[in-house]
Amino acid sequence: MDASNYRRVPVGVVAPRDADDVATALRICAGAGVPVVPRGGGTSIAGQATGVGVVLDLTRHMNALVSVDPAARTAVVQPGLVLDRLRDAVRPYGLAFGPDPSTHSRCTLGGMIGNNACGAHSVAWGTTADNVAELAVTAYGGASYRLGTGWAGAPDGLRELVAGNLAVLRTGMAGGFSRRISGYGGLDALLPERGVELARAFCGSEGTLGVVTEAVVRLVEAPRAPALAVLGYATETAAADAAAGLLPYLPLTVEGMARDLVGDAAGLPRGAAWLFVETRDEAAARSLVRGADALDSVVVTDPAGQRALWRIREDAAGTATRIHPSAGGGMAWPGWEDCAVPPARLGAYLRDFRALLAAHGLRGSPYGHFGEGCVHVRIDFDLASEAGVARFRTFSSELADLVVAHGGSLSGEHGDGQARAELLPRMYGPDVLRLFGAYKDVWDPAGGMNPGILVRPARLDENLRFTVLPKTALAGEVARCVGVAKCRSTEVGGPAVMCPSYRATGDERHSTRGRARLLHEMLAGEIVTDGWRAAEVAEALDLCLGCKGCLSDCPVGVDMASYKAEFLHHHWSGRIRPLAHYTLGGLPAWLRLIAALRMARVVNAAGRLVPVPGLARERTLPELARVPFTSSASPAFEARGLGRSPSFGKGRGGDSRPQGPAPDSAPTVTLWPDTFTEYLSPQTGRAAVRVLQAAGATVTVPTGPVCCGLTYVSTGRLDRARKVLRRTLDAVGEVRGPVLVLEPSCAAALRTDLPALLPQDPRAPRLAAAVRTFAETLEQYAPHWQPPRLDRPVAGQTHCHQHAVLGDAADRRLRERAGLTGELSGGCCGLAGNFGFEPGHHAVSVACAEEQLLPSLRDAASGAAILADGFSCRTQIAQLSPHRARHLAELLAEAL
Repeated sequence: MDASNYRRVPVGVVAPRDADDVATALRICAGAGVPVVPRGGGTSIAGQATGVGVVLDLTRHMNALVSVDPAARTAVVQPGLVLDRLRDAVRPYGLAFGPDPSTHSRCTLGGMIGNNACGAHSVAWGTTADNVAELAVTAYGGASYRLGTGWAGAPDGLRELVAGNLAVLRTGMAGGFSRRISGYGGLDALLPERGVELARAFCGSEGTLGVVTEAVVRLVEAPRAPALAVLGYATETAAADAAAGLLPYLPLTVEGMARDLVGDAAGLPRGAAWLFVETRDEAAARSLVRGADALDSVVVTDPAGQRALWRIREDAAGTATRIHPSAGGGMAWPGWEDCAVPPARLGAYLRDFRALLAAHGLRGSPYGHFGEGCVHVRIDFDLASEAGVARFRTFSSELADLVVAHGGSLSGEHGDGQARAELLPRMYGPDVLRLFGAYKDVWDPAGGMNPGILVRPARLDENLRFTVLPKTALAGEVARCVGVAKCRSTEVGGPAVMCPSYRATGDERHSTRGRARLLHEMLAGEIVTDGWRAAEVAEALDLCLGCKGCLSDCPVGVDMASYKAEFLHHHWSGRIRPLAHYTLGGLPAWLRLIAALRMARVVNAAGRLVPVPGLARERTLPELARVPFTSSASPAFEARGLGRSPSFGKGRGGDSRPQGPAPDSAPTVTLWPDTFTEYLSPQTGRAAVRVLQAAGATVTVPTGPVCCGLTYVSTGRLDRARKVLRRTLDAVGEVRGPVLVLEPSCAAALRTDLPALLPQDPRAPRLAAAVRTFAETLEQYAPHWQPPRLDRPVAGQTHCHQHAVLGDAADRRLRERAGLTGELSGGCCGLAGNFGFEPGHHAVSVACAEEQLLPSLRDAASGAAILADGFSCRTQIAQLSPHRARHLAELLAEAL
């Protein structure tokens, strides 16, 4: 699978190390009559990166930037090089590669050449074909060619084919515009008056002619201080009608989107639709705004502000898969992702397109490159039922006619693949289509390169990936992964977490997408035939840290931690589990027993001398507290007057959300004694009590043991987790007022896992809604309290569960009020609860920490406070660095 609706089962995958390996593979496959499909990042949305023969994975080894010539403004690249790696390398020279699709953090140059990718800046810098100077190509059978300008290097018969079809090239492909990508849309570049541009003509061939093994690409001068003008319009069509009128201002981008895609995103001016227009400098942006006749506008010059706004646009390929709640919600799919019409026709086309959607009872949110008339959209097709697939086919045919009627191209940048190639006769006449077939046959007479794509295509309703799935809840969740592969990004910086194990290993099966695809095949049962006992799936999920980064960072909200828990639940059902599932998975029960027997000192001594069975030998166990946080002997009770509450309050009917305190009233906060605070870090609980009481709050704890069930969930012991959670709800009683959970992973489990595991228990959502973080509690229930000033820099890490589930906006505001300056690192610490303590995980655990956390500590300013609210994060920092990290509550309590 790629990022499309299609699934084709290959014979196998080859990861060539160099051009000689590619030639050998193509020679062997040709001898055996086995097709070949070249593949980059697998982000193609039309199915062209899937195949039934041998798939060449060009990302694993052939991913080098060979050289850069700043003076000539060129670079030599291998096909598996990720676009952002090229951009990072040439940025110090003030250069860039012009085409920049939204998948720039994981798409490859080879894939961009294959699909003739464009991106937001094509208004200024054109398509990939406009920016390629030379290509080294290996054909099916192993023959190699060097393509540039002129006939040198062309395969036998190509010159004669062009000479015999000059009239077809000049008339049948006339009237084109910049986004005519469909078919072999660049074939007219071989005309003599065009200079016989062999490399340009090859671009956009979607792997059907040969395999690119190296490319010489042109670079452009990057603007030094670009400005972003965001223009608001009353309607989508008003924005579309205005886009072409902005082109005389020579913008770098003209991107459009409407409210049904972005909702109430922050930073946008008034309006129901917007144009994002980038210019070379602020003066140009303000000049454009004056002539734009927009409803409202804002000009952003701050790079951070620009990145935040661009992120809205770049995530659209995934967010468009989720119909906005204001439009009814649900999932939408690719298939008609990037039609294009001449920019002057865009407004009229969108009006007709919306009408066609309505006529078929379909929904979608158009967005895209309005300055070039290219529209992306995902539509809520039903691709699982026979009737839904029939409607998909009918709609596709009618939409193809609509695009052609407006003078457009079925594909405006991502290629036709299987999604649209069948409909090319509606766009091109029979003479052009015969020429396409002859062009394919000159390059690939045996028909071994990516068959079923472009020429002699498969039907658009064949090979749909949904048809093999059973009608189960997990299958519906797994199908959410549309393959945009944001989880394969390796960019560092910012708060992003996903996907730490892929970043550590570089292996597709350890990405969120890879795991989703393996679960897809397990549920389909055709290739992975062992069902829940499948060793392939268990191996891939073994390195999932359960960080939940994908829940927030994946544009479609894939929740691999939950899928892993369900898989482990079934995988080990009726069998003896790994020892770590009993030791680490049952940690709350073990710690409660040790505390009841008052054996903490003995266990600590034994842990230093004897390896604990089932745990990684590279790890030392954290020290157990001699006195638990809620023990009657705890200083929290003796010195701070902490009270016990038999229940959280009597509640107020169906009100499931705690209310803030009345003015001038002292709030009562229930402090949740999570396992980590209770038995391993009671000083954190004591610090929180001190701060809360200083803020005027009354603090209580629930009677009896309570547990969020996290360790049972993470090891897939879901029946045990449900039992623990029901017992916890019994102990809690009615919920009234905020429930402060100091440990982010426990807070996240109560907010998300609790209601998911006990969907029929009305108490579960009430408790989930009451959960607050430390900073949220102070902000909402003691809003006038002024924290003590620490006035020092801070370093450390935001807990991955807090990033993914809880959010850290309140924490940022609290740190600012306390004078703590600087940013915490993103990523995952790598310990991730039980993960880093399990045998075989130590190397990956350390690699995850080395990606962002440990470098941020080494770069920390002198005297910086090291902050980590998660116990796992603090443990990882203590074991892998000379620092001691503390919870924010501890820092504030010390200042008091």
